[in-house]
Amino acid sequence: MNRQAEWVARAVGGQMIGPDVTVTGPVVTDSREATAGSLYVARRGENADGHDFIASARDNGAVAALVEREIPQAGLTQIVTPESTEALGVLAHAHLEDLRQAGPLDVIAVTGSAGKTTTKDLLAALMATDGPTVAPKLSFNNEVGLPLTVLKADEHTRHLVLEMGASGPGHLRMLTGIAAPDVAIELMVGTAHLGGFGSREATASAKAELIKGMKPDGTAVLNADDDYVAAMAQRAPGRIIGFTTRTQYPQFTDTWIRAESITIDADERAAFDLITPEGRAHVHLTLVGAHHVHNALAAAAGAYACGVDTQTIAQVLTASGPSSPHRMDIETVTLDEGRTIILIDDAYNANPDSMRAALTALKHLGAQRNARTVAVLGAMLELGEQSEALHRDVAQMALDAGVSHIFTWSADAQPLASHAQAKTDSGTEVTYSEDWNETLGELTSAVRDGDIVLVKGSYGSHAWQIAATLMESGCSR
Repeated sequence: MNRQAEWVARAVGGQMIGPDVTVTGPVVTDSREATAGSLYVARRGENADGHDFIASARDNGAVAALVEREIPQAGLTQIVTPESTEALGVLAHAHLEDLRQAGPLDVIAVTGSAGKTTTKDLLAALMATDGPTVAPKLSFNNEVGLPLTVLKADEHTRHLVLEMGASGPGHLRMLTGIAAPDVAIELMVGTAHLGGFGSREATASAKAELIKGMKPDGTAVLNADDDYVAAMAQRAPGRIIGFTTRTQYPQFTDTWIRAESITIDADERAAFDLITPEGRAHVHLTLVGAHHVHNALAAAAGAYACGVDTQTIAQVLTASGPSSPHRMDIETVTLDEGRTIILIDDAYNANPDSMRAALTALKHLGAQRNARTVAVLGAMLELGEQSEALHRDVAQMALDAGVSHIFTWSADAQPLASHAQAKTDSGTEVTYSEDWNETLGELTSAVRDGDIVLVKGSYGSHAWQIAATLMESGCSR
């Protein structure tokens, strides 16, 4: 970012206290991430007040701070606004609109109940072939992460790829108010965040906010294989591109991106022929799991909408692996006593749809390698009243996948353990623990040489810490 503090104050309608310094560094909400020239945004959180860390931000190089109250003797320029998080979004919107007026810049936004981050990562790689591209790190897809990503764009940025998440109605409306997409990609309507939505119908209505919030002359990219998404075509204000793996599909658009001749190799990686109005090109994904075909098609459709040619799309998709951590990453891990396991690390987040996809991949990989499979399943959070039933469903998915051992922990996952334990005729062993540390110990004692181990759960379940510990320490105990 390269803005005068006075410009920032004007953009957010705030009062500037101190000299009109130049913000030349990144905008940050964590004082530890401040560098020379930064603008620090002091937010009030549940456990901490960012205003208490202004001195730390200043010492790390911040020259200005966006605050909700003046901090005496802060030693840097302050811009006072009623609410810092809201002001951050307003600032990002003003910054983006200024860049749009100055030169060619398109915004490509992705939403969906599952697959957002993988699709975002693929899109970032695709758009980078066409010009300077900015995309979020990890899953920066909420009212804080999205504006921070927008504020990384500058006058040289040609493409801004954004992931937009929602855990309730109105969330996508707020995010598109910050950055209205030129290309809006809808992946799927599933059962994530049911605690905030209540039903799949309500989820679909909320996800459609992305389409309603896009630029009037923009392009909607819709998954024709999801009926809820296909129905959003009637809300699209302009051009529509559909993507599908089917040979017959609803005729809501004349522009199609398709996958034909899909095959799955011994490492559970999909290959297919990518079909666009331009022609055909072969793709062989390095991503693990057949479900990534739809993610790849969505990314291909978004890139095609922005003018990337079919051959380039196929080449980039074939070369791109997982760039965000804990997402279907496969590694060989050597344990003590000479045991070696194949670890499938998909532990960044989880919902019933992504659990089904991961367990399907585990089943197929185990069959291909004639290996025993183990499922380490953390709780799925934010599912509301349906949480118990959906955890029981996941237990049944794991049993149907024929896993030899299920490990789970915490009160939220108790229904999963109980359902699996009740199926004594399944032949699947079930280990339930109080916390993830205990599960890690149980797991490392029980796994056998050659096992394929899937680790998956919502971020708050700490499943990612099990995967990370296995990766970092080799699990030696």
